[in-house]
Amino acid sequence: MTLWGRENRRRNRSLRHPQENRLLWICVSVTGLTVVGTLDRAISEHSTQPLLVLLVPALVFFVRGQLYARQRVNGVRITEHQFPEAYRMVVDAARAFGMPRPPDAYLVPGHGQVNAFASGHGLRRYVAITSDLFEIGVRNGDPDALRFVIGHEVGHIAAGHASFWRQFGVSIAHLIPGLGSSLSRAQEYTADNHAYRFCPEGVHGLCVLAAGKYLYDKVDFTEIADRARTDQGFFVMLVNVLSTHPVNTWRFAALRDRDRPGRVF
Repeated sequence: MTLWGRENRRRNRSLRHPQENRLLWICVSVTGLTVVGTLDRAISEHSTQPLLVLLVPALVFFVRGQLYARQRVNGVRITEHQFPEAYRMVVDAARAFGMPRPPDAYLVPGHGQVNAFASGHGLRRYVAITSDLFEIGVRNGDPDALRFVIGHEVGHIAAGHASFWRQFGVSIAHLIPGLGSSLSRAQEYTADNHAYRFCPEGVHGLCVLAAGKYLYDKVDFTEIADRARTDQGFFVMLVNVLSTHPVNTWRFAALRDRDRPGRVF
């Protein structure tokens, strides 16, 4: 490995939320113990019914394949010929994170939803951005906001979040309220760190999560971040624990205060 490659890996590790790996191992352990316990029960009871849990990896494979196919047949592939500016953002993000090749990228129908995600199937990795979110960069003329979003999703892939084995390893843990979602929140902070490293100028784009694509540019990012200190309490923590993404106030505060990681709990 070249000196540049080692340095890039070190920098990428520094972008990972400090609680992510610990939560990952807890989730993988839950899945592993469940599989071992199921096999033991099947052997001791001479029953095949408990072995149904072993269909989980096949289910994960099927869901990932079906999701990938849906984006390919229903979306617009972002290339150097279709939305070339966005394509360049994907390529630049992959290069910034030391990835051997850029992931595929798709513009998919939003139907009013402001969303984006990263996943994969087989050796393929891809990001998908809904049309409602994509418009902030193309129609609203805010390329930095779109660049931040793309950096976030490519960051998920660079951090290994789209791996089949990782998603299988945490699949059963996601059935336990608050456990799998806690890992997911840590991963979101990790992806945010990648996005901030890639395009800190576009951090205001996250305001679209609070105000939508038409009003986000009139929202004070700092004011929302400040409320992380005042809007607290049991039910705020409960909403956060049950969510796959950190609540907006905590997430914005983590992006503004770069000297400490975001709160998972």
